[in-house]
Amino acid sequence: MDPLDVLTNLEKVIPYYQAIFSADEQRVVGYEVLGRIQVNHDVESLGSFFHDENIPDEYRIEVDDYILHKALNEFIDLNDTEILLFINRDANLLMLDHGESFLEALLEKKENGLNLNQLVLEITEHNFRGDMEQLYHLLTYYRTYGIKIAIDNIGKSSSNLDRIGLLSPDILKIDLHPLRLTSPLQSYYDVLYSISLLARKIGATLLYEDVEVNFQLQYAWKNGGRYYQGYFLDKPKREFTQRDASKVRLKHEFQRFISTEKKKLENLYNFTEQFHKRIHQSLLNHDKQNDNYELLLNQLSGDLDDCCFRIYICDEDGFQQSVNIFKKDKWIVQPEYYMKNWSWRPYFLANIIKMRFEKKGFLSDVYSDIETGELIRTFSYPLNHNHYLFVDLSYEYLFEEEGLL
Repeated sequence: MDPLDVLTNLEKVIPYYQAIFSADEQRVVGYEVLGRIQVNHDVESLGSFFHDENIPDEYRIEVDDYILHKALNEFIDLNDTEILLFINRDANLLMLDHGESFLEALLEKKENGLNLNQLVLEITEHNFRGDMEQLYHLLTYYRTYGIKIAIDNIGKSSSNLDRIGLLSPDILKIDLHPLRLTSPLQSYYDVLYSISLLARKIGATLLYEDVEVNFQLQYAWKNGGRYYQGYFLDKPKREFTQRDASKVRLKHEFQRFISTEKKKLENLYNFTEQFHKRIHQSLLNHDKQNDNYELLLNQLSGDLDDCCFRIYICDEDGFQQSVNIFKKDKWIVQPEYYMKNWSWRPYFLANIIKMRFEKKGFLSDVYSDIETGELIRTFSYPLNHNHYLFVDLSYEYLFEEEGLL
């Protein structure tokens, strides 16, 4: 659409609202404002207009302000003190006047009954080209008025976690569109996991957007999402969606997710118990007190040939007390790993302490093996008061066992 067609038909520009749902209440917690324009009998998105940097800044700002004015008036009329209104702003345009005109528009509406504590400013971090320190100070200033900050489109393009951490947003919006690909790369899941850890560290709420099918909602629910948005839940509308419109449906979906996850956790618990007994019985058949750990590992590799590809022993400080026994086409000895230290690995020492006090083995989460690149789990088992056995379970074995991947 020609930019001039938009500017000369401002009276046809209207705000649409896409509902955002919460996991804890299974109801609408907010609405995102989206720009639309009426063309004949159709309504078209203005997304391409706002994202086209070839369009003069003042054109995009004028249309943005027009939509904002309408949306704020309608939000005030809604008169719901518990709901949030998400407002998109291009950070580059926002900083042209250091955010003054945007704040003035909000303060003007405050005199008409707008509660600034109900507003969420959405910006996209990865396309901001200005001084990040200045943007940080502006957002910090906005917060003094009660305005919340959301970082948008995380996961869609490259995002700098350091910059996001500096901005300390209240909400991180994670794009789930890549999950619709036939086989998303494992690195995508790893990035989402890193973002979820960052959110926890800075106290931000996770909002998963572009939820278009059921399994995306399940992924979001399972991976720390408190808020959800997307066509699977509700399409953008001219009016505000009733807050409880999808409550029964969401409650039903979450109940299915809960049942599935409980069953998976029960399977993991049962597997851990059975594998602990298997290791225990295997060790009873061999002399685990023998100082010759290479002999012990060779014996264990025969007992565990169907499920693992690497076995080794460490002390409680993470220093390897044995060689690696590693399976390629056959089991081989890797003496170069003797006395390597693994205490730098996340949770290593915490897991050692857990085994010391509980005196039983346990199964790790799924993770990518550094050397093979495959998804694996590690079963850890206390041999004695100071030495611990580690058994790396292969992807093929995990794939065959229900609920282990």
